[in-house]
Amino acid sequence: MNLKFNTDLASLYTSNSQIARVLTESWVKENSYCPNCGKDKINEYPNNQPVADFFCAFCNEDFELKSKNGKLGKKISDGAYSSMLERISSKRNPNFFFLNYKQFNWSVNDFWIIPKHFLQSSMIEKRKPLKNRPTYIMCNINVENVPDLGKIYLVKNSIIANKKTVLETWNKTVFLRKESVETIGWTLDVLKCLDRITSTDFSLNEVYKFEEELKPNHPDNNHIKDKIRQQLQILRDMNIIEFVSRGRYRKVAK
Repeated sequence: MNLKFNTDLASLYTSNSQIARVLTESWVKENSYCPNCGKDKINEYPNNQPVADFFCAFCNEDFELKSKNGKLGKKISDGAYSSMLERISSKRNPNFFFLNYKQFNWSVNDFWIIPKHFLQSSMIEKRKPLKNRPTYIMCNINVENVPDLGKIYLVKNSIIANKKTVLETWNKTVFLRKESVETIGWTLDVLKCLDRITSTDFSLNEVYKFEEELKPNHPDNNHIKDKIRQQLQILRDMNIIEFVSRGRYRKVAK
């Protein structure tokens, strides 16, 4: 993986946005791999494809790219709010690549992906209407609400991640694709609670402390603690956490 962009590709462009688009899309096409099946090549869709920007010809995964000079931040701008909600609830919703680069030397700083099963409608936020198009509502993707396990870095701080580790991290949560929307919501909520527990080892009672915070997300459930225990068992079975002793668990290193 070469972290430098091929700036020769932008020689015919003068617009900064066009230059950035050409260089980032070309870099992903030439340097990325499919985190789902591990194939070393992903393909680019034709421009203005409504489905996504890239796809894996081997496993049919779709990927959309969001890129920015510098840090992307907690909220990332996207297109129409209604269209985005439709996309993430469809069977063909894409995974999201996020690329932040350093323009002064045209190189990659961070390149990471959120698997599509981590994207929920609650993470899609409306933006203020445009003055010249008041009925056209854009959106932001609030990536702050994505559990750490759903942010898989292929490159972090200009350091290339081990490919085997990337694939193993991806495969840990693929089981969520077969679950109901309700089950996925519970699993992601409990993962976010575990992210806020700073120690590797933790107790069941520490997770129970999030009970009141979880209630508004699941207003029809009167057995929050039961669901927490159920989710911890699921995470244990998927080797995301380990059972240590009665009421004690340990996070498995990524």
